[in-house]
Amino acid sequence: MAGMHFIFSDQAVLLFDFWSVHSPAGMAISVLVVLLLAVLYESLKVGKARLLLQALMSLSTPTRQQLIEETDQDSSSDSLPDSRTHLRWFMCHFGQSLLHVAQVVIGYFMMLAVMSYNTWIFFGVVLGSGVGYYLAYPLLNMT
Repeated sequence: MAGMHFIFSDQAVLLFDFWSVHSPAGMAISVLVVLLLAVLYESLKVGKARLLLQALMSLSTPTRQQLIEETDQDSSSDSLPDSRTHLRWFMCHFGQSLLHVAQVVIGYFMMLAVMSYNTWIFFGVVLGSGVGYYLAYPLLNMT
């Protein structure tokens, strides 16, 4: 029984039967595609974290308008700012859930591509992950 090992080759079948690579040019394009998938994966990961950070900051520090509304309201309409806060939190959580699903799907696609045991594809995923993190991380610190 032969063990699985990484090989340098310009031939591979990636993810689906129609993604069959048989030439150096096809391999270069495939490596670029998985590299871009890895960049997208890292961007989604950082985007999800940024969305959470923005939601937490907007919920923890009420805006001046909310403070004015809360001060001017009588006790019977007390739930209006609270319902807006819940709606904002729900929308943020829903957005994060969509980003999470996309991140999981892309992550599994990259894992399956690496499981082709093609060294070029593996390098594309690793390099794309590093480039994606390098490019996306500064966006997390922007306000």
